[in-house]
This record gives sequence, structure tokens and C-alpha cells, in this order.
Amino acid sequence: MKKVLIILLVLFVLIQFFPIDKSNPVPSPQMDFLTIKKTPESTANLIRNGCYDCHSNETKYPWYSNIQPVGWLLKNHITEGRKQLNFSTFATYNPKKQAHVLDEAAEMILNDKMPMDSYKLNHPEAQFSKGQKQEMMEYFKLLAQDIRILNPISNQHE
Repeated sequence: MKKVLIILLVLFVLIQFFPIDKSNPVPSPQMDFLTIKKTPESTANLIRNGCYDCHSNETKYPWYSNIQPVGWLLKNHITEGRKQLNFSTFATYNPKKQAHVLDEAAEMILNDKMPMDSYKLNHPEAQFSKGQKQEMMEYFKLLAQDIRILNPISNQHE
């Protein structure tokens, strides 16, 4: 048993030499969702607090991201989150994709899938009240609807 613990400790120390890359792509305000959609400040703060760490190029890495394998898990969540929706590059999405990801975001909030429980555990600012969730959902749904109205041809084949 003592040998196993020593081996585990050595492995734990060794994996610390393989940190994650914490660099973020340079944000471009003219591509950012909150800027281009002129999001009201109260709603923008909610979105920043609950979404931007994993769904933008403005990730703020917590201290525990320096500890492996936790850092690897965080980096994977961030990579996957940005693949699904990256608010920092929202302007690059075609209208159909913009409407779709906003509908998905509203649905994830409605079903309490976002922000993830593991994120809310260490980020009290992302523990939203029912009213705050409603505010974000309504905002995302309204924007998705507006995008579809302004771009009816690109959404015919949904």
C-alpha cells in the first residue's frame, strides 16, 4: 500500500510539468456578441459572469487550473465550449447559426445545463436567480427571432 501511494505521489508531481496553455486569442470588439448586439448592461453582466469563461476568448483561469489533471479538464471544457458557441467570434457566424446557437443557449439555461454545476460551485456570480435566468433566456430568444426575421432567405431550410 505504501508503495502504491509513493507511485501515485510521484505521478502527481510528474504531471505538474505538463501545464495547460492559458493564452487567449486576442478579443476583437467588432466581432463580440455583447458589442454587436448592443446588449443592455444588466444582461451583459449576466452573460459575462455565466458564459464568457468557457464561451469566449476572454477566459479567466482560476488558481486551480495550475494543478493537473484539473487544468486539463478545465481546458477541455473551454475548448468544447468555444466550439459550441464563442461569443468573441459571434459576428463570424452566418445568421442561421447565430439564431441556432442563441436558441440552444436559451434551452441550456432553461434546463439548468448551463452554467455547468461544476462551474457554479466555484463562481457564485454564475448562480443565477430564476429572474436572471429568465432575463437571459428572453434576450437570447428575442435576438434569435430578430435574426430570423431580418434574414428569412438564409433560414428557409432549417
